[in-house]
Amino acid sequence: MPPSADSKLPLNKLNLKTPNRNTNVVTIDVGGQLFQTTKQTLDLAGPKSLFSRILDFSDQNPNTNPHVPFIDRDPELFSILLSLLRTGHLPSKSKAFDFEDLISESKFYGIEPLLLNSHSNPSQFEAFNLEKSLLLPLSGRDSPSAISTTPFGSVHVAHGSKITSFDWSLHRKSTILTQFTAVDSLLALSPTIAAAGATDFSGLQVIDFEKGFVRETLNWENVTRSSSTVQAIGCSPDYLFTSFESGRRNSNSIMVYDLQSGFRPVTEIGHYEIFGANLDSAIPATKLSWVSSKNLLMASGSHSGPSGVQGNIKFWDIRSGNVVWEIKEKVDCFADVTVSDNLSAIYKVGVNSGEVFFVDLRNIGTENSWVCLGDNRKVINGKKEGVGSRIESRGNQVFCSKGGDLELWSEVLIDSLRKGEHGLEDRVFRKNSVGRAKDMGGSRITCLGFGGNKMFVTRKDQQFVEVWQSSVRGF
Repeated sequence: MPPSADSKLPLNKLNLKTPNRNTNVVTIDVGGQLFQTTKQTLDLAGPKSLFSRILDFSDQNPNTNPHVPFIDRDPELFSILLSLLRTGHLPSKSKAFDFEDLISESKFYGIEPLLLNSHSNPSQFEAFNLEKSLLLPLSGRDSPSAISTTPFGSVHVAHGSKITSFDWSLHRKSTILTQFTAVDSLLALSPTIAAAGATDFSGLQVIDFEKGFVRETLNWENVTRSSSTVQAIGCSPDYLFTSFESGRRNSNSIMVYDLQSGFRPVTEIGHYEIFGANLDSAIPATKLSWVSSKNLLMASGSHSGPSGVQGNIKFWDIRSGNVVWEIKEKVDCFADVTVSDNLSAIYKVGVNSGEVFFVDLRNIGTENSWVCLGDNRKVINGKKEGVGSRIESRGNQVFCSKGGDLELWSEVLIDSLRKGEHGLEDRVFRKNSVGRAKDMGGSRITCLGFGGNKMFVTRKDQQFVEVWQSSVRGF
């Protein structure tokens, strides 16, 4: 393995001597092959890179006879990385090289962040140009139960009692065995750390995948002093949110922890108790989403009873501990719900109709009914068309799974629209299919996740993760 980019490399080991500082051109000998570039290009590598140390050494020794610095590395790989410095992305000839070799070389030169940015930049995500590009295999016979991603495309996958992590390149993975029988909730806090919980095992565990141990175990001290199982996990830049339910399933709460001070408990919101047979009095939140534009936490939960599926969506102000808006679901309760800051709206897929609906967040706090984006079909023969559907937002689009297929909903911008009842213009959305014909279909989609320029999809009874990319560059 090559040395880490952060390691101290003695300059005399590199045979460094000062290049001619009277010119803007810098010549470097890599493995016997000469390369010429500019000081400005080498400066793009950053202050922690080997190139910066070459320039610093030259500046500190201006009177030394000019000689070409020599680096004993592979010149072909160096040419790829030099092209990355010059253009900001990998050249087409990089496809001929093993990506692991490029990662190792980028670490040696101290420019791995540049390689990461070129390979998995979130700005490269193009929702209308997604293709299934890769399958990530999982060990064992268990299908994925939860996935969580980081902004630049690393992904954690829960399958059975195991969690497998893939790095941003998706070429390296590690698997750990947890104490859970099955992991039901998973949230990536960093590329190497995630919070995990289960509905049948007490406590939220913060797991360090790199070191292979549990850093923290967080519990909720409920009134019945029974175990506290995890129903959902969410986070904001400052806080970790966890929805707990008592082992007796007669009380629940949402705990708020400070991410900056080692998961110190900050406050408790939404503490509910079930009274008698009234299940509606304490539906635990099974999905937590932070709405940064409103500085609110959206908590949603539902349950199935004799009268059908019922639920609620609540928006919490964590500073006051109060609910500032609530939507009660009775007619066509959500099979899944998501919120989009970019589109300023909440979206759901109805458990009965299977249709996608939205509520405008600009009307938050008012009486506001769901608007159907589809055909508003009636339920046929009592069949619940939306059972098992998933809905997630990414940028300016909303993705909704229907069985083994994916729908893509986008807002259509129109010059003039009539005003709705709250004085806001009506909004128009249009549906598209996702992917090429050969990529569509298959068993029911169970999880959706987005990271970097990729979409991650898992399916029922399959032991791998599908990777969909909007533009396959290099690798």
